[in-house]
Amino acid sequence: MEAKGYTRDGTVDLRGRPVLAFKTGKWKACSFLVGYEAFERMAFYGIASNLVNYLTTQLHEDTVSSVRNVNNWSGAVWITPILGAYVADAYLGRFWTFTISSLIYVTGMILLTMASSLKILRPTCENGACSKATGLQIAFFYSALYIIAIGAGGTKPNISTFGADQFDDFNPQEKRLKVSFFNWWVFSSFLGGLFATLGLVYIQENLGWGLGYGVPTVGLILSLLVFYIGTPVYRHKVTTTIPTSDLIRVPLSAFRNRNLPVSGDPSELHELDRQYYVAAGRRQLHHTPVFNFLDKAATKESSNPSIKGRCTVTQVEAVKLILGLFMIWLVVLIPSTIWAQINTLFVKQGTTLDRHLGSGFHIPAASLSSFVILSMLVSVPIYDRYFVPFMRARTGNPRGITLLQRIGIGFIIQVVAIAIAYAVEVKRMHVIRVRGSSHPKDIVPMSILWLLPQYVLLGIADVFNAIGMLEFFYDQAPEEMQSLGTTFFTSGIGVGNFLNSFLITVVDEITGKYGGRSWIRNNLNESHLDYYYGFLLLISTLNMGAFLWASSRYIYKREVAEVETEVKQGSVIPVETKALELLPSGLQV
Repeated sequence: MEAKGYTRDGTVDLRGRPVLAFKTGKWKACSFLVGYEAFERMAFYGIASNLVNYLTTQLHEDTVSSVRNVNNWSGAVWITPILGAYVADAYLGRFWTFTISSLIYVTGMILLTMASSLKILRPTCENGACSKATGLQIAFFYSALYIIAIGAGGTKPNISTFGADQFDDFNPQEKRLKVSFFNWWVFSSFLGGLFATLGLVYIQENLGWGLGYGVPTVGLILSLLVFYIGTPVYRHKVTTTIPTSDLIRVPLSAFRNRNLPVSGDPSELHELDRQYYVAAGRRQLHHTPVFNFLDKAATKESSNPSIKGRCTVTQVEAVKLILGLFMIWLVVLIPSTIWAQINTLFVKQGTTLDRHLGSGFHIPAASLSSFVILSMLVSVPIYDRYFVPFMRARTGNPRGITLLQRIGIGFIIQVVAIAIAYAVEVKRMHVIRVRGSSHPKDIVPMSILWLLPQYVLLGIADVFNAIGMLEFFYDQAPEEMQSLGTTFFTSGIGVGNFLNSFLITVVDEITGKYGGRSWIRNNLNESHLDYYYGFLLLISTLNMGAFLWASSRYIYKREVAEVETEVKQGSVIPVETKALELLPSGLQV
């Protein structure tokens, strides 16, 4: 029985008072959060999925520049959460960081709507001739975009982790609910993305860009009002210290103690009594046999008075976890470059194909990305309701399979998807040669539906790798750094976008050098996207090997125990409960 009915993980209300478990948190609280997530994803995908077309048709940028600018903006959206997560973990907490950042986000959306609506802020066209965008118009448009990126930096890493905070890890029943949280959280974001790629893209191309950006702006404002209505039932984790200080302290202490011998017995290392962690509502980490050089930071005090800076095993293990996450992070960058194709080259490729469906309906090229989301929406319930119980019965793992196994399966599907994209582009180029459809405005007599398999497979892959990465980086981060842990996921996507921008620029310059024929030209009918997709297939395959190597050496976070306290006859009796532990090794295949 819980003491006085309060939560056991130390969470409080907005005023810092302990909260009652039955009145707060769980899905009751999360129901107020999912609306914002859906509308925010609608806003993001409403911009990202069709931005390359806006830049080429409204601001009249060339193909390479537009793709590069889309990647740079997307990269900024996903990389700024590093700062937002640090501010949340170290200073303001998730709620207030999200509150301030969401206002910045909405401001950016309002400015973007103005940039695409007001005539003075966009280029004019007369008799089919369009003027170039002025410096002011370009500056205003990109300022709006990057204000949105700054706002996303504070909202993205904190809204999902704030949702996860609504479940008490010290309560076995709530912890079981949390296992499905990320699946259904991302499911809600898919709904927003689906409306964006189906509805907003159509509105943008047929009814006006201003309306297409205005609809999600209004939705975002309404979702924030709903979010704040739920304030009385939210749980908040207390921020007491700057959590990243250990990232500096532990390596320095290990270096200072570099000449001291370290016992192979973990019990010989310095650690606080378990009751300290129980009383503080914190998790004590178990010693792991990796990055052993850091163990010197936890050596017990030497007779040499100059040796200072002794750390606990838990502090050392927290730094080991960050190093392990960084190792996995490095091998998720290439898959993020594959994802970047959905909103860039895949869209431009689709504009060259026959987009008629039936006699009168014309499919917007960017709307094809809705099939990524549709395949996700279908796959998430199947994964959560059927695949997980099926595998759980065979592996004994509460998640069915380990998180790295889940990510690895997604990467394999992704490699297959880019292989299919390569094959489809080879066919498109063959049709162009046979039919002579090489003019920039020529429509290749080949249905856009040929692109469907690559979109669908990337959606299925994301159910495994995208959700898996989000949960992995949250779950495996030290308790005090879970917002920062989430930024391993977001920054991986961001760096992947920057990497794709870099690759496209380099490939364009090298292949177009000395009068050569660039692989990526303004006229895609004279380009060689098949070569570029082949290049992506090669590096994806090599990266898959690197992922298998890194994951086989990764050791999952191990907590000594989760402690359940019961009040019996006036005394507090700690009852150890088995942690929701994964297998003690990496991707086991």
